[in-house]
Amino acid sequence: MLFNNMRAVARLFSKRSSLRRFGASAILVAAALIPHFLCLSSLAAEAGDQPNIVVIFTDDQGYADLGCYGNEKNRTPRLDQLAQEGTRFTSFYAQTVCGPSRSALLTGRHPLRSHGWNMPASEITFAELISGAGYETACIGKWDVSNRSPIIVRMPLAQGFDYYFGPLGANDGGAVKFHENNSPAGETRDMGELTTLYTDKAIEYLKNKRDAKKPFVLYVAHTMMHTVIGASERFRGKSDGDLYGDVVEEFDFETGRLLDTIDDLGLNENTIVIYTSDNGPWNQDKYTKRKKGHPKGSIFWGESGPLRNGKGSPYEGGYRLPCIVRWPGKVPAGRVSDAIFATIDFLPTMANLAGFEVPTDRRIDGIDQTNLLLGMREMGREHFYYDAAGVRKGKWKYLKPKAHFFGYAVEDDRKQVDELYDLEADLGEQSNLAAKYPEKVAELKALVKLIEGSDKPGPRPIRPSKSSRK
Repeated sequence: MLFNNMRAVARLFSKRSSLRRFGASAILVAAALIPHFLCLSSLAAEAGDQPNIVVIFTDDQGYADLGCYGNEKNRTPRLDQLAQEGTRFTSFYAQTVCGPSRSALLTGRHPLRSHGWNMPASEITFAELISGAGYETACIGKWDVSNRSPIIVRMPLAQGFDYYFGPLGANDGGAVKFHENNSPAGETRDMGELTTLYTDKAIEYLKNKRDAKKPFVLYVAHTMMHTVIGASERFRGKSDGDLYGDVVEEFDFETGRLLDTIDDLGLNENTIVIYTSDNGPWNQDKYTKRKKGHPKGSIFWGESGPLRNGKGSPYEGGYRLPCIVRWPGKVPAGRVSDAIFATIDFLPTMANLAGFEVPTDRRIDGIDQTNLLLGMREMGREHFYYDAAGVRKGKWKYLKPKAHFFGYAVEDDRKQVDELYDLEADLGEQSNLAAKYPEKVAELKALVKLIEGSDKPGPRPIRPSKSSRK
């Protein structure tokens, strides 16, 4: 109720007619209400209204893999329904590869500060912070920030999660090794069982493991659709999108099971569900033509749609991902937003909604996006930084001449020059406007320098060794 009243007042005072009608009184009332709104999260916490939070995080899923993002082959009715029940974001950003994406999400800090696969124990995660606000926390699925190794001080339980099940790394070798909390818990080479397994574990947590008297955060980080993909027999060969489409459709079905459980347990009204992915699809010829471990001739990569390139690239196909947020009665239903929003914003936004303080002893790159989510504001971030590559501000995107690409994503014919794109007119980044707008280039170069600050990009994060990826 408090959220709805706040939204109504904001809308009232946003109209010029209202200001004319109430004059100075309206301005005085609005000013008086600002402190009240700013302490909204603490009031909600005191009243026991802290929302549950479920983050569903896929791997290597392309911007255009879902029906609600324009895909005409893959059937995704449950995620399409989720978009109708919540807000679908079209300018949402994660990172361009797995480990850096996870450290950014967990800490609210760009990978140049949170260090990706090498995330040190000294980093503070949203799980650690929200636990102090009375939440229970669970992580199920791919961890990928402890160098894919059982380094106890950098594993989930040491980083604020009360329960963990999943592999510490990826499935590059066609196998994963599980941990439950801090102990080894078996392994598998059946990639087609993972999506159902993680969903089963998430459902088990909701039904049997959590304290029903406490709010919770459930972070479900799927292995699919990463590299050696697989679908169960129920879905294999059933889609129009080849093997990759089978995996997408199975993920959609299993996500539906999780959403149904939230409904069945009566948690729907006070649970924020966030669905997104870690980076774009592994869709480059350098990768798809040489990768082994898949049925011959199968399609095992996703779609970037109108975006350029994919995973590992600083072009939009590497960073821009689907994102859907649902919170019945709070987040507007059926809304499509092109506001700039990012995984680094999750931690500050959770801080507002759950009632905890954002760390002040380090640089937090995320911003509180509560007003954007609740429909009280249409603007999102002013800018987004592409790790060691460039920045977007409003419609303008700048890339350095030596913008960082991972090897498989390098475009061999790309000239190492300043690049400037108008993303409103040229989403596919085909027309470099740097020569035409040198002042804008200079402005964005200065912004990059400001963001990087004392944390200037040095050596790239050390990627896990091949032996540790298996």
